[in-house]
Amino acid sequence: MRVVFLGSPQFAVPSLRALVHEPDIAVPLVVTQPDRPAGRGRKMTRPPVALEAQAAGLPLLQPESLRDPRHVARIAEVQPDILLVVAYGEILRRDVLELAPHGALNVHPSLLPRYRGAAPIPAAILNGDRYTGVSIIKLVRRLDAGPIIAQSELDITPRDTTTSLTERLAMQSAQMLPDVLRGWVQGQLAAIEQDESLATYTHEWTRSDARIDWSLSAVQIDRLVRAANPWPIAWTTINGSSIAIHESEPLATASSVMSPGHARLHDGRVVVTCGEGVLVLHVVQPASKRAMPALDWFRGLRREVVAFE
Repeated sequence: MRVVFLGSPQFAVPSLRALVHEPDIAVPLVVTQPDRPAGRGRKMTRPPVALEAQAAGLPLLQPESLRDPRHVARIAEVQPDILLVVAYGEILRRDVLELAPHGALNVHPSLLPRYRGAAPIPAAILNGDRYTGVSIIKLVRRLDAGPIIAQSELDITPRDTTTSLTERLAMQSAQMLPDVLRGWVQGQLAAIEQDESLATYTHEWTRSDARIDWSLSAVQIDRLVRAANPWPIAWTTINGSSIAIHESEPLATASSVMSPGHARLHDGRVVVTCGEGVLVLHVVQPASKRAMPALDWFRGLRREVVAFE
C-alpha cells in the first residue's frame, strides 16, 4: 500500500513513524510545510515531520502551497493508493483529494462531530470533558465534516494539559492508523456520515483567550491554565504588568473572605481567591523573566497581599 503522508507538527510524527515500520506499507513521499523562522533568534527551522522524514530517508516535498500544479503533479508521480493527512496545515483542493484511488483520510484529535476546527484539544480541557479521542475521517471540502471511518476514546486526566493530552492523542493516532488504512483500502470499513446537529466548532487561540477572569471558579480557571499550556499560557496582570500562570491547582472547597483576584500565602503556598474556591499557584512567569516557583516570586514581593487585575 502506497501512502503519501501530509503532516507538519510534532503531533504527526508518531503517525509517520508507525507507517514506516509496517512492512506492507510504503511511504513514497512526505509532504510538509516549508521551513519557517522560529524562536527569539528567528532561525529557520524545519517542521518536525520534515526532520522525521529526513531521518527515515523518505522523499520530501515542502511546497508553499498545494495550489501550485507542479506540486500536485509531483504527488501524482508517485502513484499513491491513498493520501493521509495529519495536521498538515493547508485545506486541500479537490484536485489533490482525488489524486489517489482510495481518496484522502484525515486524523482529527476529537470525537467528531464535537470540536471541529483548529483547537479541539484545549477545548476539551477547557470545557471539563472527561474523555476525548481520535477520529479518522474521509476528507471532504468542508471543515472536519467528512464521514467517520474509525474513532477511539481516550480519558482526560484531572491534571492533563494541552501538552500532555496532545502527546497521548498522537500516540493513539499512531496505534490506530495502520489497521484503519488496511481496512479502508481493502473495503472492510464503512464511512458513516456525521450528525450535523451535534457539530460544535473551535477557533485558533489568541493571547486574549488566555486572560484569566478571577470571577470564575477556581476549577474553571485551572482548566484554562491547563488548556493554555503550552500556548498561549494563561495570564493576568499586576500593577499593569502581565504575569503568566504556568501551573496551578484548584481548591474548590476552600473559602476566603477576600475578593476575587487577591493572592496571599496560606500554609506555605500562594493562593488566589476566585469567584468560587481558591487557586494554588505553582509556577508563574513575571514579564521579561523566566518561569519560577510561585512561592519564590511572592516572597520576593515582600507583601502580605497582592491584587491581580
